[in-house]
Amino acid sequence: MKAKLLISSLLLGTAVLAIAKVTDPVLMTINGKDVRLSEFEYLYHKNNQQQIEKETLDQYLDRFVLYKQKVADAEAAGIDTTSLFIREFEGYQKDLVEPFMTEDTTYHWQFVNEAYERSKREINIDHFMLPLGNNPDETDASLARMDSIRSCILNGEKWETLVEKYSSDPSKARNHGRYGFITANMFPYEFENEVYNTPVGEVSKPFRTNFGVHMIRVNEVRDRNDVHAKHILKLFPKDATDEQKAACKAQIDSIYNLLQAGANFEELAKKESMDGTARNGGDLGWFGRGRMVQPFEDIAFDLQDGAISEPFATRFGYHIIKKVAHGIPALSEVRNNIETAISRDSRAQLITKRRLDDMKTKFNYRLNPDFDAYLTRTLTANGKFDSTFVAQSIKGAKMPLFYYGAKESVPVQNLLSQLNPKALIPSVDKAKEYILSKVDALADAALMQHNARELAASNPDYRNLLNEYRDGMLLFEISNRRVWKAAGKDTVGLEQYFAQNRSRYNWSEPHFKGIILSAKNDSILNLIKADLARFGTDTLTDALHNKYGNDIRMERMVVKKGENPYADYLAFHSGDKPDRKGFNAFMILEGGVINQPEEMSDVKGAVTSDYQDVLEQRWKEELARKYPAKINKKVLKQVK
Repeated sequence: MKAKLLISSLLLGTAVLAIAKVTDPVLMTINGKDVRLSEFEYLYHKNNQQQIEKETLDQYLDRFVLYKQKVADAEAAGIDTTSLFIREFEGYQKDLVEPFMTEDTTYHWQFVNEAYERSKREINIDHFMLPLGNNPDETDASLARMDSIRSCILNGEKWETLVEKYSSDPSKARNHGRYGFITANMFPYEFENEVYNTPVGEVSKPFRTNFGVHMIRVNEVRDRNDVHAKHILKLFPKDATDEQKAACKAQIDSIYNLLQAGANFEELAKKESMDGTARNGGDLGWFGRGRMVQPFEDIAFDLQDGAISEPFATRFGYHIIKKVAHGIPALSEVRNNIETAISRDSRAQLITKRRLDDMKTKFNYRLNPDFDAYLTRTLTANGKFDSTFVAQSIKGAKMPLFYYGAKESVPVQNLLSQLNPKALIPSVDKAKEYILSKVDALADAALMQHNARELAASNPDYRNLLNEYRDGMLLFEISNRRVWKAAGKDTVGLEQYFAQNRSRYNWSEPHFKGIILSAKNDSILNLIKADLARFGTDTLTDALHNKYGNDIRMERMVVKKGENPYADYLAFHSGDKPDRKGFNAFMILEGGVINQPEEMSDVKGAVTSDYQDVLEQRWKEELARKYPAKINKKVLKQVK
């Protein structure tokens, strides 16, 4: 998307975010920008919820003012206008606005409820599949072929025979086109729709998914009856001997005896079960027929609710089952799974499309009728769609592409980002269809941005949350520039600070300072020792790297005893010889033990941290001078 289109979203951080109701008065003004009472209260209460010791209002006010002064400094530096910031902020905005989009709540719940109601029934189906084509014409041909096969089936030919001959479903070798009972959220939504909308005994019309062209036959519908169970498992090896199985049986019998004596099933499962569900007390959740091995499935379904089975064996080991309930789980228990399934398939796109259709109506979206005529005229004059047409007719167009809102529009030139000037399009009509198909992407983006702006103007909760993220991004970047990175880059300042405060960086115990070299074996290490006399000190490490390459490793360090096993062993003569796989020959290449730091770099981490504090204090003083806060004390008294 073009940066100029994205910049409109950043108005959320300036003019739009300042729009508020009369009931939301201005608490303070910093650098000409108003801060509303609702924003301060939102952050004040959020801060206190996160603090172990709650701050007083005055304490938090001081921190809040400093926070806003830093944001003002970031804006003065132009950070909020950079392309990197714009892209990152837009990403956050898309995520943050979703929970506030009331337009899609109804659609979302329609799909949730539909999936849950469908999950109450299981449908026995047969399946036929043909491959998708490499292009739309080939796919249409595949659909036509499937329609012919359907006619043969309706005229009495055997489903199984035709499946064996023509179906491309890789599972046909084992199931011969018979899928058995399925339920909701097991297959793509388009496939599921056909299954649940085809009457018993009938064959669906051909339909397509992203996986192929399909046809299904519905054989039977039954009410779903699942089981919620827990289990304790004692595994035995795949090729277990009779003795191993007997030992496993003895263990499970002992556990069963404890259960019979009144022991807690869940606690024993946590302690004894050798299954991944042990941490949850052996809870397997809800499952239906065909999901578990035999005889586990039959025993689980035959038990009474609340009953515990006797120990029994499957190919995995010995089990004890506790049946919790039967039927189907409540919506509250499976809602998260349903919503995850919706978010991963075409239903998510359908929700978005319906929401955008609502926005088009709400914001009076309309394509510029003059553009349609212009497109026909210029394509006909050019004779075809090509790079010349895109450069001259699209880039050179002086008109809006579409309108929305009160007076807003998007120019035709923005289509440039959507079109492929090298596309091979055979006719003027097809070219026009292609160009118009790209308008929706621009319209969707513009309407989403407009909706977000409207929401920010009308909804204080969203406005404050969005502003928090925006200001947080600015605060991080300006702090990085003024303090964190600045300290590391200011080598002169670090050296001067160290010289002025050297006594603060004395060590309480000696440190090893130098380079430790590790080699793959003693032979290489001996060669290096022989070479050392020939290498100059200044070029020592480069020379060794050039000659020995990946056969050696060198590590420069300043460490005290206990911080590095190689320094402990070689310099402090303590501890066992380190075991470094593949590099077990090592030596001190350079340096030794020193009692106190010799230069700033020996304690650079501590010096940098303290110097950052100095830069922070200087910055605070500068901010107070540049961006004084004008606080309305009367409004401050309204803080709840």
